[in-house]
Amino acid sequence: MDSVSSVPVATPDGNGIEVGSGQPLLLIAGPCALESEELARRVAGEMQEICARLGLSYVFKASFDKANRTSLDSYRGPGLEEGLSILSRIREKMQVPVISDIHESSQVAPAAEVLDILQIPAFLCRQTDLLVAAARTNKPINLKKGQFVSPWDMENGVNKIRGAGGNKIMLVERGASFGYNNLVVDMRSLPVMRGFNCPVIYDATHSVQLPGGAGGSSGGQREFIAPLSRAAVAAGIDGLFMEVHPDPDKALCDGPNSIALDRIEELLVQLVRIREAVSV
Repeated sequence: MDSVSSVPVATPDGNGIEVGSGQPLLLIAGPCALESEELARRVAGEMQEICARLGLSYVFKASFDKANRTSLDSYRGPGLEEGLSILSRIREKMQVPVISDIHESSQVAPAAEVLDILQIPAFLCRQTDLLVAAARTNKPINLKKGQFVSPWDMENGVNKIRGAGGNKIMLVERGASFGYNNLVVDMRSLPVMRGFNCPVIYDATHSVQLPGGAGGSSGGQREFIAPLSRAAVAAGIDGLFMEVHPDPDKALCDGPNSIALDRIEELLVQLVRIREAVSV
């Protein structure tokens, strides 16, 4: 792929990281939703150590509120106030940058006080007011491609953010709707979106989700996380997004498409080798 401008991300230690051409591969990883501060700390700590060993940049992710769950009874997370409080403590005490979803313009200001990166969920990638509010914070924005949006149409979202003064944009591929309750990844979307001069992140776990496929919740095919991740890295992405949990079968959100914490290092070693090979 052609090179893209890098996006700077502030970090609690003051050193910062860069995401883009010629920069270390970024890994955004953590549980789908905040379940407890103890679990979040465990995942963040182990992922920090793994990424340090492998030379990867790391950002901890977990949603304070999953506002688009399939069922009214599904676990959503602790909510804005408590969730940001947990993320703030993890950020400061563990010295790790953090990212979480924002769903409404009213959430932008308090979220920007804590988060190092603001994430726009796939279902909201066309929400103009939300994109503009996020852009005006001058924070890096991780904009997920909707399952219903073509990769070339994501340039409209990029232009909304840039038009509002935002210039730190990363785009995320997370699969496209393929019939009912299924997603498919078109690897052509990766160079297409990178053509907007934005680093591209591959969401390896939501891409294997089966939306609503379990009736009252989404299913998933985690056995395809590894092969699709290998393909995406070979295609020349700038980072990966993964939902990681110590026991995915007991996760309160997105367990079927999460990767087990004790299995991720093995995969990341492969991905680092692939990136080294394609970067020659």
